[in-house]
Amino acid sequence: MMTCTIEPAFYDTDALGHINNTRVPAWFELARNELFRLFTPNLDPRQWRLILARVEVDYHAELHYGHDVTIHTFISRLGNSSFTVTQEAHQNGQVTNTGHTVMVHFDHQTKSAIPIEGELRQALESHLETRATEPA
Repeated sequence: MMTCTIEPAFYDTDALGHINNTRVPAWFELARNELFRLFTPNLDPRQWRLILARVEVDYHAELHYGHDVTIHTFISRLGNSSFTVTQEAHQNGQVTNTGHTVMVHFDHQTKSAIPIEGELRQALESHLETRATEPA
């Protein structure tokens, strides 16, 4: 499991006084950087080997300014060329959000999926977990 801590900024809040719901998917993406480095160690977009196939976020509780948010990231499914990243946002000991993102190992030149093999597969397997937060 990978862990990332976010310190919410004042501009992350909305008129209702809590963290705006649009910030959570952005924070989840930021927390996937360690995972992205497995595919593109220098994060150079010209060498990018992933595409996003699906994103879903569940909102369980409000997030608030002034309290850090910890994001746990792990792989919940590993297929031939795609995988599901599951993420949980925690604030003050409570799970506030869960997210599931399907990523595809992809060749942008040929516009086709690439099998996940060898050391890359082993690296992803080291982050493989199953939990009750997986989508049905």
